[in-house]
Amino acid sequence: MTTDAPFDTTFLRDALDNIFAEWVRLLELRLIGAKPGEVVLALPVTARHVHAGNVMCGQTLMAAADTAMVLAVMSKLGTFRPMTTVQLQTTFLRPVAADAGEAHVTATVLRMGRTMAFGDIRITTGADVLAAHATTSYALL
Repeated sequence: MTTDAPFDTTFLRDALDNIFAEWVRLLELRLIGAKPGEVVLALPVTARHVHAGNVMCGQTLMAAADTAMVLAVMSKLGTFRPMTTVQLQTTFLRPVAADAGEAHVTATVLRMGRTMAFGDIRITTGADVLAAHATTSYALL
């Protein structure tokens, strides 16, 4: 009986620090889980991302979703490949409260072709309460 080797996430952690734009690094995303085609990130709820309504702004959630999916595609490919977002459709279901601590962003590759990738992203808080859901498509360059 063979045992699968654990998935090496080093290149994904490195990508968070080196591939994305500086303002994306200000999200302070933290990799908490990964397997080929799926990535889970922690998104801290910090004052810089909370608007006057005392909830995390949608722009932050969308940026975290987009970043998570790039990492999920990388996890499927095993390396970084330049890509660009073609479509990011987000539905906000519940607010992420300023006192939520952190949200979890789970990105899953649904289909990977030679030139396109398609994915699904779930942003949850607390006891796996769905706050936002997104679908994406990427052009692989």
